[in-house]
Amino acid sequence: MKITYQMFFANPARLPDDEFYRKEMDLALLAEPLGFDGIWCVEHHFDGDYGMAPDNVVILSYLAALTRKVTLTTGGVILPWNDPLRVAEKIAVLDQLSGGRVQLGIGRGLAKVEYQLFGIDMATSRERFDEAASMILSALSRGVISGDGPFYPQAEAPIRPRPRGDFTDRAVCIAVSPDSQAQAADMGLAIAVLNQLPLEQHQRGFQRYRARFEEANGRPAPPPTLSDQVYCSEDEEECVETARKYLAIHLDLAIKHYRLDDAEHFRNLKGYESYAGAAKYMAAAADSRSEGYFQVQLTGTPDQIVERIQQRRELLGEYHQNCGFSFAGLPHDKAERSMRLFGEEVLPRLEKLGLREPRS
Repeated sequence: MKITYQMFFANPARLPDDEFYRKEMDLALLAEPLGFDGIWCVEHHFDGDYGMAPDNVVILSYLAALTRKVTLTTGGVILPWNDPLRVAEKIAVLDQLSGGRVQLGIGRGLAKVEYQLFGIDMATSRERFDEAASMILSALSRGVISGDGPFYPQAEAPIRPRPRGDFTDRAVCIAVSPDSQAQAADMGLAIAVLNQLPLEQHQRGFQRYRARFEEANGRPAPPPTLSDQVYCSEDEEECVETARKYLAIHLDLAIKHYRLDDAEHFRNLKGYESYAGAAKYMAAAADSRSEGYFQVQLTGTPDQIVERIQQRRELLGEYHQNCGFSFAGLPHDKAERSMRLFGEEVLPRLEKLGLREPRS
């Protein structure tokens, strides 16, 4: 099991941008000395309350210069909003600068506001993603990019510098919907899933993904990654109070950003039809959805979190855990205490239990 740190860049507290970015980067730089295996960074535009990380490759390049061991994952580059040639070039540069520590995470995007302000028809997202992903993965393997598709026609062009190594096993798809998970399996990609559901539902989804991956690729699927908002505290009562408050804020921000309670928005939107049922539930369960979200996230004392990770491992099989400690305007001093406690108490115990390999 890999335990990684997830950067979200949500600033609903409206701290000045320079202060907020400094504090976020300070937290990220704790990941390596605390023993985390890697750092992930999202891509989001325009909505500073939900996430202001418009170029995760730039952010990870900064971190590459100040770290030596952690992997660096774009979680993910949203392909319909980016030119495939430029994505391949930037990933190749980051891979060189980091000494081969890059994991390419890619996604399709879900927020209408981001598609609108980029001037891109959201109904074309699946076709754009498929076309771009094929071009980028081929380019990072061959060192040459080309394409004859309708969205990204590209004359053959060299990628220089070339990446330091093949990306066959260094690519992951941010795949929340069953459709995206099936597509990732067909493409031979690992998946990363935002934890929003009871574990039993993730178990069924992971089983379907693993079976489809093996059928499509003739080999076992790589471990899925599960991403949580995490709050760790020695004081159980304080932990529950703080986690409930800020997880509720995070959920409300996500619902607003993605219009997750608007079933009509998704029902006739090509490529996103599977979200209509979830949106209908969100709208109907307004009074209880925050509690349900709190129950599935990874919060608690160190003892409780270790126990919950053990339970997840038993139910889900081999998987990787991605941890977001700074979310929804949680004060940075609380986020830092939570992250340090997790690093100092949880990570060593997971190693002793044989759930993760010791960091060298």
